[in-house]
Amino acid sequence: MTLRIVRLGTPRLPDEGLRIGTVRRPPRGVRKERFAADDWYDVWYPELSPSAPLVASAQQAETSDAWAAFEKAFRREMAEAAPSHALDLLAALSHRTDLSIGCYCAEEDRCHRSILRGLLADRDAKLD
Repeated sequence: MTLRIVRLGTPRLPDEGLRIGTVRRPPRGVRKERFAADDWYDVWYPELSPSAPLVASAQQAETSDAWAAFEKAFRREMAEAAPSHALDLLAALSHRTDLSIGCYCAEEDRCHRSILRGLLADRDAKLD
């Protein structure tokens, strides 16, 4: 049993389990009934994505300092009660079932999913 961090829209890995989209918006130009079939996600969970203003700051973060500021602000958002409980739930589920979370970004190191990976590791999630 593991929790994988994936790029949405890429082919699913064997035993990936339920794919959760931790993104602010659904994929553009894709009909809702195609989300799972086209390897986007099975469940949309925007509560684990950055707020709209933070998405904009992440997209404009061209320096290490700008990215660090984004990371600090996103971690602050994820420390709020609802996202924190969701992270606790995913960490616990990772010990009992296969599942994955993801975002559209091409590079994980400049994507909020890298921060989610760290937050889940802090909660002893079983990560792949």
